[in-house]
Amino acid sequence: MRDTIPTGSDSVPANRLADGPVALFVYGTLQFEGVLTGLVGRVPDHRPATAPGWRAAALDGRVYPGLVPAPASEAHGLLLTGMSEREWRILDTFEDDQYDLRRLDLACGSTAWAYVWQGGDVRAEDWDARDFQDRHLQDYAARCARIAPGLEAKASIRRR
Repeated sequence: MRDTIPTGSDSVPANRLADGPVALFVYGTLQFEGVLTGLVGRVPDHRPATAPGWRAAALDGRVYPGLVPAPASEAHGLLLTGMSEREWRILDTFEDDQYDLRRLDLACGSTAWAYVWQGGDVRAEDWDARDFQDRHLQDYAARCARIAPGLEAKASIRRR
């Protein structure tokens, strides 16, 4: 099994957040308070949101999902708002280079950024948040808290 937590990528362009993202649609592990708190130290403002035309796909060998196009589906998640530049950079560093930061139109009429899966290993079934919560969340959140200082250091270096 591959590493169960993305650890960020040194190859992510420093200007990836240059457009000043405002809201982030999260559909996987970042929906969980323990993961967000472990990574950025708090739970940003949030509300339920849906992205039509997308699904949170299960990925081979990973406990986290990937957002992939699916015209007849919709991905359910949260819309995170009110994040600081520091928090954005930490989350951007956390997501590995198989994710592309893209703008999505949400069912509520808002536009938000989302990390869209670019890698392979996409399974036919959707990711199961309840299964993740029951089987993996506790360990995953603890590992996120352990790697957060390194992510913050990488994020501050990339900012320069």
